[in-house]
Amino acid sequence: MNREDDQTMNGLPGARLRRVTEFIDDNLARALPLADLSAEAHMSQYHFARLFKESTGLPPHRFVVQRRIERACELLAAGQMSIDAIARAVGFRTRSHFSMMFHRLTGNPPTAYRAFAALRKTGGDVHEPPAENGGAHGHNEAVQGR
Repeated sequence: MNREDDQTMNGLPGARLRRVTEFIDDNLARALPLADLSAEAHMSQYHFARLFKESTGLPPHRFVVQRRIERACELLAAGQMSIDAIARAVGFRTRSHFSMMFHRLTGNPPTAYRAFAALRKTGGDVHEPPAENGGAHGHNEAVQGR
């Protein structure tokens, strides 16, 4: 084993960090408690959490939430799934919790993000996005006002 390749400056050894981040990416749809992540790295929860934060700059839970939102952005831009289905696919049990976290991390609600992504795909042609799960409820004003 190459020691330089396996060790980051501070934090988790490189191979363990890759194993854990791949595990996270492969399992976004389910709960990812610290116990599961630390077990994947073959470390105690305390030691894992400390080294993971040194390696990534984020505590494990915040890293997982960030990865969930990044995947949600990809799915929203693709435009093939409902927001409820996307929320479940990236590990949120409710649409409201997903929407709150998405807005907190991106600055936009998922409906607005999807509308902007659709505009980028069409080269800026303005068209009304289809209403999802009960209508837009004022989201058009938010999209137009930003």
